[in-house]
Amino acid sequence: MGKPTGFLDYKREDILERDPKKRVKDWNEYTLPAPDSLMQRQGARCMDCATPFCHIGMEISGTTSGCPIHNLIPEWNDLVYRGRWKEALDRLLKTNNFPEFTGRVCPAPCEGSCTVEISEPAVTIKNIERAIIDKGFEKGWITPRIPRSRSGKKIAIVGSGPAGLAAADQLNQSGHTVTVYERADRAGGLLVYGIPNMKLDKRIVERRINLLRQEGIEFILNTEIGRDISAEQLRSEYDAVILCTGAQKQRDLELEGRDAAGVHFAMDYLTGASQRLLGSHVHEEKYIDAEGKDVIVIGGGDTGADCVATALRQKCRSVVQFGKYPKLPGARTPDNMWPELPNVFTLDYAYEEAAAVHGDDPRQYSVQTKKLVADQNGSLKELHTVQMERVQDENGVWIMQEVPGTERVWPAQLVFIAIGFEGPEHPVLSAFGVETVQNRRVATIAPKSYQTNVDGVFAAGDARRGQSLIVWAIREGREVAAEVEAYLKLAAAAV
Repeated sequence: MGKPTGFLDYKREDILERDPKKRVKDWNEYTLPAPDSLMQRQGARCMDCATPFCHIGMEISGTTSGCPIHNLIPEWNDLVYRGRWKEALDRLLKTNNFPEFTGRVCPAPCEGSCTVEISEPAVTIKNIERAIIDKGFEKGWITPRIPRSRSGKKIAIVGSGPAGLAAADQLNQSGHTVTVYERADRAGGLLVYGIPNMKLDKRIVERRINLLRQEGIEFILNTEIGRDISAEQLRSEYDAVILCTGAQKQRDLELEGRDAAGVHFAMDYLTGASQRLLGSHVHEEKYIDAEGKDVIVIGGGDTGADCVATALRQKCRSVVQFGKYPKLPGARTPDNMWPELPNVFTLDYAYEEAAAVHGDDPRQYSVQTKKLVADQNGSLKELHTVQMERVQDENGVWIMQEVPGTERVWPAQLVFIAIGFEGPEHPVLSAFGVETVQNRRVATIAPKSYQTNVDGVFAAGDARRGQSLIVWAIREGREVAAEVEAYLKLAAAAV
């Protein structure tokens, strides 16, 4: 602990951001590089706890508490405070394959369980993490790590999101020959087409993909398993196959008027916008442009916020986001105690931008959509809602019920559905013959195993776990790699 009184001497200072009114005019990252002095002050706030809850990486009350990949946070906080950046980078890379991703888009459950957070704002762990990895690339400390020898074993990974990339990195460094299959035209999965450029610049993703290529990993793009290559061929050509296809089947709304033109899934909207920005092929009739339109986003999560930010950059006329729950409190409530993830009100980057451009936070709370209405040409023209309230029924159970007299009609030419994901898409799973849990995520032979019912076929990430965080995907990629290693050793011993 470099500065015992650091958490008393310094207040939390968040990373600098560009002016909201200016940044909505482009697609560049909304944050600015942090000065070393700022990060060193923030590193000094770390208490170097005897039991560092920031990296416990467990679930409490259904939410993540601490870092799932068990980053050595107090160690690299102290090293940054001392100006020993190279050593901080070495500590960071011991547990995290891709800090440049988590340092930008992880919701930082580590900060929710920071001991300082009991009485003061938490240490800016996420910002320090990003500063370390960015400096590592800037200084040229990160170079290709070419394995000294090859094992002769071949592994195929289906899907190039964070779980697939982490598994590929781990197995490649162990000397195995790894090939990653991706159906899109670029590697990275949702890192490329699911997260807008203003949160994660795609050059950051491409830089990492190029590094992995230099280290020996092969990426085969524009290739869909079951269409361009069969599951049987993969199983025959490789010693093991890992399914990291994600959980991309989006939840839908069963509403009157759902088939109106102008109602879209959020991910279809975000993918098209990223494809257009990156110059990838996108059919014009499938591209969704919000310019001059009234936009409504149904769903209160991060994906919905990204839709708000994207619509603002497309110069929408108005944008509103509906959430089904009440507005969160400004501080923890008695039933949301540390070290749980704080369930409190925050102002995301997208909402800051909407307030700067249109004058108000675009979020509406406790809203139930009743129906969508199209005009005579079948195009969406309005959306009908009612306010909801949380009440106790005759049995004392809390339920949501409509508030009489709160019906409202909203003009809308575009509606984006952002209410989460049901699980992985099933064609690839069916091709391999793997079982699923309740027809959703991939089933494995044991709760902590990644082995499916099919010998030599494993699953990791959202495909196995269900919709989750990037940091969990990285953990699953690392753990499935270890299980595949053990599987290969047993197979070799049996010969």
